[in-house]
Amino acid sequence: MEQEDKVFVNELDTELKFSFSRSGGPGGQNVNKVNTKVELRFLLYASQILSEEQKVLLLEKLNNQLSQMGELIVTSQETRSQLKNKQNAIEKFYEIINKALKPKKKRKPTRISKTAKEKRLKEKQEHSEKKDRRRLGFQE
Repeated sequence: MEQEDKVFVNELDTELKFSFSRSGGPGGQNVNKVNTKVELRFLLYASQILSEEQKVLLLEKLNNQLSQMGELIVTSQETRSQLKNKQNAIEKFYEIINKALKPKKKRKPTRISKTAKEKRLKEKQEHSEKKDRRRLGFQE
């Protein structure tokens, strides 16, 4: 894949759906009154912006993170501010998408150096000799 397959920040914002609920954890009265937890939902199949190849790639790579409906759900409840949690959820979402769309680097095959090969063979020989010495000790 090429660089143009990468989805840059804010391109998918129109396809994101948000829901808010009360956060758990410490926070006193704020926790009981304010809906600060943010749940971001992105329906992969319905995306108008992503190409078919990108959708297939995301389905493969994010298979264990998608719901049965093909929906990517990202939650954030780190801060006591709904706005900050919403921004955190959006950042997490784009990190996940961009990481999944990033092409995997191909491994360049390398040869084992001559010294490394010799060292391995020498260690094998020493190990073999050690076992031979043990065997000689049992026969007596």
